This record gives sequence, structure tokens and C-alpha cells, in this order.
Amino acid sequence: MQHQNPEWTGMWTPSGGWQYADLPPTDDAAAWISARVPDDWFLGMPEVLADRDEMIIIGRLAEPTVDDDATEADRAAAEEGRVSRFRESTREQRIQISQQITHRFRRKASWGASCGTTREIFTHMTVPVMTRLRQPERWVLDTLVDSGVARSRSDALSWCVRLVGEHADSWLAELREAMTTVDALRRQGPDIT
Repeated sequence: MQHQNPEWTGMWTPSGGWQYADLPPTDDAAAWISARVPDDWFLGMPEVLADRDEMIIIGRLAEPTVDDDATEADRAAAEEGRVSRFRESTREQRIQISQQITHRFRRKASWGASCGTTREIFTHMTVPVMTRLRQPERWVLDTLVDSGVARSRSDALSWCVRLVGEHADSWLAELREAMTTVDALRRQGPDIT
């Protein structure tokens, strides 16, 4: 199952248009990855989150058996233990599959697992992004740093992006859907026969 960032690989250019990178689509990634991993790893197909740089593969693990009178803390500890065991026991195979994913989809592969209410991403990329900010925007970042909300301007900017993402989910989803539609129409092109 793929979601989150639909397959669009465009970026806005100073000349006023979308520039599309030549990246393979990831719409079949979950099925392809599911066929590559051992059958006993996940319950169902993994969740795949993809953007231009990275694919995060999150597999759902079987929940551990706990006593009926177990506390929520006991359940959480058992789930964390199951995820930790999966992480350690599959490391070498995940590295090999990651190399194949990178070759096929031209993106780095990162892994995670969910078990019950526990969800953990093992490794994932942090990608540097350069931006130019005017003084009023820098004041916002500096206020976040000076108040202790963020450790640095970079951390403050990341915090701002997460905040916007949390509060503008539906608008961002509509925008991504519109970009996906435009991308599909561009690839289709006019019929000139």
C-alpha cells in the first residue's frame, strides 16, 4: 500500500514551470517489495512512503501474546521487543533488499515496523534543503531557538514544516492530488495523429 506523498517528482523552477526528474514511478513498490521479502516478515503488504529521495518501508508485525491481565505498559514493552527483535534479526537481508530497491527505484530505502500500537522507523534520511529567508522569517526561527523550542535555525525550520503539515493536511493532500493529475496529463500529451 503506497500513500503519503503521491508519485510526483516535480519542482518549481525560476522560469515559472514544473521541472520533472526522471525517476521511476513507485506505484508498484509495495507489491514488488512484498515479493522480495520473506513471507514470514509481515502481515500483508508493507506500507511504502515515497518521495524524490527516499522510500520508507513499514511492515506490520504479528502482535506478541501477552497475559489477559497485562497492563498497557506490558503490552507496549512486548510490542517494542517484537519490533526490536525484527530489526536485529533481519538487518542483513534488509540491507540486501535496500540495495535492490535503490537500483530499481533510484531512491534510498529505509525501514520500519509496526506492531499493535507501536510504530518505529529504524533509519531514515535527513536531506539538507537550502532556502533564503528575509529578516522577518529569520526572526521567527530565532525566536524559536531563543525560547528553547528548537536547537538551531535548521531545527526551527523543520519544526515549522511539521506544524504546517499537521494543520494543513487536507489542503496539502488536495495540492498533491492536483499535481499528480497535472503530471499524468503532461505524460499523456496531446494526440497528434
